[in-house]
Amino acid sequence: MKRIAVLTSGGDSPGMNAAVRAVVRKSIFHDCKVFGVYRGYAGMIEGDIKELDLGSVGDIIHRGGTMLHSSRSEEFRTVEGQLKAVEQLKKHGIEGVIVVGGDGSYRGAQKLSKHGIATVGAPGTIDNDIPGTDFTIGFDTALNTIIDSIDKIRDTASSHERTYVIEVMGRHAGDLALLSGLAGGAETILLPEVGHNMDDIIDRLERGAKRGKKHSIIVVAEGIGSGFDVAKDIEKRTQLETRVTVLGHLQRGGSPTGFDRVLASRLGAYAVDLLLDGKSGIAVGLEKNQLVHYPFDEIFQKPHQIDKQVYELSAQLSI
Repeated sequence: MKRIAVLTSGGDSPGMNAAVRAVVRKSIFHDCKVFGVYRGYAGMIEGDIKELDLGSVGDIIHRGGTMLHSSRSEEFRTVEGQLKAVEQLKKHGIEGVIVVGGDGSYRGAQKLSKHGIATVGAPGTIDNDIPGTDFTIGFDTALNTIIDSIDKIRDTASSHERTYVIEVMGRHAGDLALLSGLAGGAETILLPEVGHNMDDIIDRLERGAKRGKKHSIIVVAEGIGSGFDVAKDIEKRTQLETRVTVLGHLQRGGSPTGFDRVLASRLGAYAVDLLLDGKSGIAVGLEKNQLVHYPFDEIFQKPHQIDKQVYELSAQLSI
């Protein structure tokens, strides 16, 4: 294999640039030509593909977002769209593609592999919801962004003696809410993987108020519903002054942490090694600090799970 392409797809995450840099430089180290596919699968269909050199990825390891840009493509979900993309890859003589993204990006990579293009996926998403890896690229940075926000909100919550509901990202995965809530000292954490009882939440708030607690922090993963609904219920049932902060896309941006830069570099380089070894239809990951890879089919069959011990610990420490 002498011609490799790399693309970023789906929601951006800090560290994607570090992964792209690793793919480009590792490929060139092995005397391969490497191409950037701009704007994800939509750009692949349109032939928005350019050869990259060492200078193309200079000064990007510390930047958030993705230099290749990203998008979601409805056309690529169709067989016709996939064949258009394959045709564009063949025009450039590209034999293998490394896809940095989440579940939907992986499914697109699997489609390419079935059309004869060798593919390897690298987990790039702040949600940390991809099986086969302990951490996804961007999760650590987003986690620290949330923790910093919780710290700041706690200052004003304490000053005004208020309850604050902080809504974080995580439609189907509560990792961001769980770990940020534990690290930020939240009194309650609501996750999509775990059912919650508002009576228990109200009881916890009232017990805290009785012992003189002046403020509380409740972290809500967006997958369980609106933080505003939670706040309204609290105010209605307790008379506690409650405010809501929705962090939104703030969580996606920012310079990647050292952990994310190293993780992305290791996974990007490992993906190149696997392509050169003739592997395809697989995703790379990091488990117990060791590089691993699994077939896409196996990844799709594994349900995402939170660490229940960490969840129990967060409840025990917030009494």
